[in-house]
Amino acid sequence: MTRGTRDETEARAGAREGGAPAVTTDGLPGWLDPVVEAARSVQPGQLSRFLPPEDGRGRQSAVLVLFGEGPRGPELLLMERAGTLRSHAGQPSFPGGALDPEDGDPHTTGPLRAALREAEEETGLDPSGVQLFGVLPRLYIPVSEFVVTPVLGWWRAPSPVGAVDPAETARVFTVPVADLTDPEHRVMAVHPRGHLGPAFTVESALVWGFTAGVIDRILHFAGWERPWDRSRQVPLDWRA
Repeated sequence: MTRGTRDETEARAGAREGGAPAVTTDGLPGWLDPVVEAARSVQPGQLSRFLPPEDGRGRQSAVLVLFGEGPRGPELLLMERAGTLRSHAGQPSFPGGALDPEDGDPHTTGPLRAALREAEEETGLDPSGVQLFGVLPRLYIPVSEFVVTPVLGWWRAPSPVGAVDPAETARVFTVPVADLTDPEHRVMAVHPRGHLGPAFTVESALVWGFTAGVIDRILHFAGWERPWDRSRQVPLDWRA
C-alpha cells in the first residue's frame, strides 16, 4: 500500500469514528483524476528531499491545497503572508498552519481538521463547501522546523474569501492552473545562500519555496507540466 493510499484510508476511518472531515473522491470533476492518481502513488522522496526527521522532531502542521474552477478553468487558492510576520513574511503560500490540540491525532485526521480550520481563519472560506479528496506525504521545512501534511481539496461550493486578519494575511487570490503550467511563468528562484528551487511568476507575485515545490511536483506527477527553461533565474530578496 502506498503512503497516499494509507493516509486516505486512515482519514476515512477517523472520519467515521470521530466526526472528522471525510476524504472522498466521489463526484470530483474529471480533470482532477490525474491529481487523485498522483496522490495515491507518489512517494515522499519524489516530492522533496526534505523529509520529517526520524526522531520525531518538528512542529506538526497542515496546508490546504485547494483546487477550484474559475472563469479560466482549474485554479488554485493561495494567500500572501503579511510582511510583518516572523516566519516566511510576505511569502505566497497555501492556507494552513500548525495543528492545535483540538485538531486531534497528527498521524490520522488531525491534519484534515487543521487544514480546514486554518484556511477558514486565514481566508474566510466556508469549509462546508470543500471536499477533501487526498493527502500527500508529510514533508519538512528545515528553516521553520515544520512537518507539513498537504491536504488536497476540491472547492465544490466556492464561498467569498479575503484576508481575515491583515496582521497575518496580506491578500488572498486564485491562480489559474493554465498560468502555472505556462512556461513563461516558470523560473528558478535563487536563494541568497545559493539554493535553487522552482518558482512561478503569477498574479503579481513570485511563488517560491515550499509552496512552489509542492505545486511543481503536483504538475509533474499529474502530467500537466510543460517543458520550461530552467536556466531562467530570479534572485530572492536577502531577507527570504
